[in-house]
Amino acid sequence: MDFITSENILLIGSVLLIAGVLIGKSSYRFGLPLLLIFLIVGMAFGIDGVGIQFSDMHTAQFIGMVALCIILFSGGLSTRLSAIRPVIVPGLLLSTVGVLLTALVTGVFIWWLSGMSWTNIHFALLPSLLLAATMSSTDSASVFGILGSQKVELRNNLRPMLELESGSNDPMAYMLTIILLEAITLGNSLSAGGIVLELILQFGVGAAGGFIIGKTTLWLIKAYGRIGGKASRKEDPSQATSMISILMIGCVFFTFAVTTALSGNGYLAVYICGIIIGNGRLPNQRGIVKFIDGLTWLAQIVVFLMLGLLVNPHEMIDVAAVSLLVGVFMIFVGRPLSVFLSLAPVRKISLRSKLLVSWVGLRGAVPIIFATYPVIADIEGAGQIFNIVFFVTLLSLLIQGTTVIASARKLKLIDTDHDSEEDFGVELADELPTTLQTVTLSAEDLARGNTLKDMHLPSGSLVMMIRRGSRYIVPNGSRRLQPGDKLLIIKEEPVSLPPSGS
Repeated sequence: MDFITSENILLIGSVLLIAGVLIGKSSYRFGLPLLLIFLIVGMAFGIDGVGIQFSDMHTAQFIGMVALCIILFSGGLSTRLSAIRPVIVPGLLLSTVGVLLTALVTGVFIWWLSGMSWTNIHFALLPSLLLAATMSSTDSASVFGILGSQKVELRNNLRPMLELESGSNDPMAYMLTIILLEAITLGNSLSAGGIVLELILQFGVGAAGGFIIGKTTLWLIKAYGRIGGKASRKEDPSQATSMISILMIGCVFFTFAVTTALSGNGYLAVYICGIIIGNGRLPNQRGIVKFIDGLTWLAQIVVFLMLGLLVNPHEMIDVAAVSLLVGVFMIFVGRPLSVFLSLAPVRKISLRSKLLVSWVGLRGAVPIIFATYPVIADIEGAGQIFNIVFFVTLLSLLIQGTTVIASARKLKLIDTDHDSEEDFGVELADELPTTLQTVTLSAEDLARGNTLKDMHLPSGSLVMMIRRGSRYIVPNGSRRLQPGDKLLIIKEEPVSLPPSGS
């Protein structure tokens, strides 16, 4: 009887998803990154656990590519240009120079380790650099997941800088991986001029492709609205939101495929396309973003479960000692050194900020996906490369992923004054001419009186709700307020009417 049937694949997939979600709920209690839980669940169901055998590297690479496109697009979609503008220079330095330095420093260390008689790895310089290149970028899914799940903000614009770095450094790591792989498999000699030209082509075509297709997608969304406007019956708003979201996903994969076919960097194009669309005018933008967020979580969960199934834990034991040394070197030497060197021209970034950026060098799904390329190319030592990358990823998520917020608190980089309307879970339709604002009351705010009627709110403003600790209170004029209370205020925005006769 054939075990591999459509029904069994659906059964196993559904069990993995359900188990991962339920077990992942405990990650908040123990402070573990949620995506690490899914990776461990995949390993538990794999060949050394329940016994599910999955070793198809080509399928894993394809699924990883699809998931990475969605993750990077989602990251770009949520990136506000106004937020990243002040940190665009350090962010891009980290995602280019920082990645290159990490690969170079770590690669030389791996090469040095390979020359030791007591180690069980024996890589030449190019394979050592290749191994380091696959791990040279921070993982956008891990960074977005940890920063997004914690209701804290970082001082000194660190959060947008970290998100910009993690969202834009995968293309550089991908380029280094492909260049080194070609040099090993084809026997090409590496020349600085050739590498620079290929990087310019990849990044130039990728950036141009992402920008052009992003603008074209915005035009298509407007065209979709105009087509619906001419119909005798109006389309249901929820259906329109779903259709536009699907149109955007189609454009994501179109962006990647076309840019890659034109010798550009498809991952960079997808990220830039997301930034262009996210900063444009979208109908029911909040609903679209929620749809994409849900799809992104599904992509992340599927890829981490799949990668967990792909690895054979017993094979990692053979390279555990070397992997531990490589991982510790990357965390405590390679990453900090690359951060401090790449940010040296930016003098306004403080020492504490650089230390936190050094610590948020999370590895995740992307290095493991990139590690499948040497296996598929069948280069010597590819199995060891894959297992070392997997081990270092687990080490990074365990050590760095569980201590990001604690490190930020230790360095006094948590912004305790940040307020968000998300504390109340209230959303307004995008088309309404109103905005939401939260205010945390201090003793000075209540000096003239401790009731709402004593407060002089601007004209057109109204307090919708009060939050006191975990309690939500419906306001009235005589309600006595206390320092630390959070007020959710709805504010009326002026509406510009079209000129008469238009």
